[in-house]
This record gives sequence, structure tokens and C-alpha cells, in this order.
Amino acid sequence: MKDRMSGPDGPSSVYRRKLLLGSAALAIAAMAPRFAWGQGPATAEVNTTGLAVTDDTVTVGILHSVTGTMSISETGSVQAEKLAIEQINAMGGVLGRKIEFIQEDGASDWPTFAEKAKKLLVEDKVASVFGCWTSASRKAVLPVFEQYNGMLYYPTFYEGLEESPNVIYTGQEATQQILAGIDWVVETKGAKSFYLLGSDYIWPRTSNKIARKHIEKLGLEVVGEEYYPLGHTQFNSVINKIKLRKPDVIYAIVVGGSNVAFYKQLKAAGIDMTKEAPLVLTISVTEDEIRGIGGENMVGAYAAMKYFQSLENDNNQKFVDAFKAMWGEDIVVGDVTQAAYLGPWLWKAAVEKAGSFDIDKVREASPGIELDTAPEGYVKIHENHHLWSKTRIGHAQLDGQYEVVFETAELMEPDPFPEGYQ
Repeated sequence: MKDRMSGPDGPSSVYRRKLLLGSAALAIAAMAPRFAWGQGPATAEVNTTGLAVTDDTVTVGILHSVTGTMSISETGSVQAEKLAIEQINAMGGVLGRKIEFIQEDGASDWPTFAEKAKKLLVEDKVASVFGCWTSASRKAVLPVFEQYNGMLYYPTFYEGLEESPNVIYTGQEATQQILAGIDWVVETKGAKSFYLLGSDYIWPRTSNKIARKHIEKLGLEVVGEEYYPLGHTQFNSVINKIKLRKPDVIYAIVVGGSNVAFYKQLKAAGIDMTKEAPLVLTISVTEDEIRGIGGENMVGAYAAMKYFQSLENDNNQKFVDAFKAMWGEDIVVGDVTQAAYLGPWLWKAAVEKAGSFDIDKVREASPGIELDTAPEGYVKIHENHHLWSKTRIGHAQLDGQYEVVFETAELMEPDPFPEGYQ
């Protein structure tokens, strides 16, 4: 299955695209066995469980929402996973086999995610799946992956409180984002009161439960907490409450298309985020969402993430250049998009370490896998299937990018079950 290209397709553009894809692939390549197409280990040796592996191809699944309210967030993940697959194929594939993919649309509907996950595992027998965004979609597919022993690479920052042998979590858990972000705003900005706001499903509710515990543990105050359905567009009532209660921080976990309405209405109500009174701290708005919100409606807000497109390192520059070459110069890259890009590379590394596509062997080989060429800098898979990563704070600019104003000195060890926050 071929990737879709966007943008001009003249000879010079195609040449530049191939050049960027190739150079990025070489830069990211780990020291792994190289085989000519169809010349890898015998299929009977590397596929003992009936996966979609032939002598010269291996099929994986991509499962994200490309329709519905979550498409504003998940489209970037699809693009990143396709870019990684193309780059891996450009450098020889995995164990001498070209990666092919079957893409399914979760359609922003959790039962649909479960249905499509079962199809990919049972009918298509894919060797791995890169997908999901919301915790609701992940929770919907988790029993399917555990029942049919599939492997999911899940890219989104999330609430933690989960550890599955069938999932590699390439985004952050709560200690790496929620607790670290609150600590930063308290220590740096002197925040003492918070208004918690989120979309109405498991991730925002659980994340705010953790946030509230941490805020109160610090002896500070939560002055309001409210939730709205996915796709909700009328936030004037809660904005009026925020203006009346005057919190130091609006802690916002609104997701998907609702972000467009929320931030536009926040500005229309006279809240100038550049004045930081109140300060807005989000853990859900990446550059992908700002593209829909508009930089003029987001400028001045802060975000706690592990990755921003503006990161200055050689790995990231190659990645951003390749991403734009494939998907268009106007495209942007956000935190989850980068984490999605890591999935195929981490899977490739685990397969080659295991010398097999078998799920049990890939699982066993995964802890300890390192990627020192990740756009965010360096990552390593922990025994709990989460990644060691840095935490960063970005300050939203008028052009829709974030200026990095803080990062942890060291990688943060993932702890999906922090004591006292369960």
C-alpha cells in the first residue's frame, strides 16, 4: 500500500523529497542487520504464529481517527507513522522485508476502534498496530489486543495508571507531564489557585483527579472543575465563571475540535493570555491543534509536553524537514505526532533484536531498546513499556509555534502508578 503525497509533485520536488527521506532514514538508522529484499531469514524462522509476513513483506496496521472531532489531533499521527514506514523501507525494511500497512479509521468512536482493532489482528493478522489517541479509544481496544495477543504502539500523553504487556506507550504518563507541569507553574509563576477544565471522558477526568491531588498536596487551591462532551463548542458559561473566580491558572485539558471554539471564545471574552492573569497551562494543545485554533487565539498560553517542533537539535531538524517534504511545507509537527513517529522505529529495533516478528519475542526484546536519534533527543523503553523522556514547557507564539522555556535536566523515569495518585 503506497503512502499518499501532498504538495507539488514536479521533478525537483520529488527529488528533494526522496533526498530528505533518505538522509533522515540514514541518520536514524541503528546498527542493525541489513538484508536485501527477500534475502532475510527464512519466514518459518521469523514468523511462527501465522502473522502477515512473507519472504519479502510484513504487514502492520495503522488505526487512528481521520474523520470526526478527533481528526484534528490524529491526522498528524497517521502522517508520522507513514513517514517512518517509508524511511525504514528506504533503508532496507525489517529483516529483509518491506513494510506494508493497512489503515483503518476509528472515526472518533470508541466501539469502532475496538471493531477495527479486532479486524486488523484477526482477519489481517498484522505484525503490529500503530494507533489510537484518546484514552477512551485505547481502553476500548486494550481487551482486544490482550485477547488476541497483538502489539499496540500508543503515542499519546495520557493519565498513566496502566501497564499492559501488549502496549508500548511512546507518549508521557502523568508524572512526566501533569505533576512536572504543575510543579513548574507553581515554582516559576507563583501560582496558588487553579481552575480545572476538560473534555468529558477518562483522560481529562483522571488527569484532573491527579492534578487536583497534587495541587492540594502542595497546599494550593482548586477553585473550579468542569467537563464538556467531545465536540462541545459553547464555553461562554464556564469562561464567565473563570472570570468571576479569578484563578491564577486555567488548567485546560480540552481535546479535539472543541479547542478551536474554547480558545477563540476565551479571547473574545477579553482574556489576554499574554498577560498571564489568568495564566493558561494546557497538556492537550500541540502545534497540530494550534493550526486549527490559530496562533492569534493561542499566543501567550503554556503547554507541558516532551516535544515541540521548535526543538533545536540535528535529529529534529532532519525529522521536520522530512515531514514537510512528504506532507507539505505548511504542515506542523506536535508532541503526539513525534511520539507516533517513534513507534515504527522502536518496533523495528525490537524485531531485529529478537530476530523475529512473533509478538511474544518482540515483547521480550523491547525493554532496554534505545533510540538516540529520536527527534526529541533520546528515548529508552523502560521495563514498564513506557519511555524515559524529558519534560518541557512551551510558550505559545503568534506564528503557532512554541518557544521552549524550560526542560528537565535529565530524562524522567516513567512511573505509571505514582504513589498517592491512584
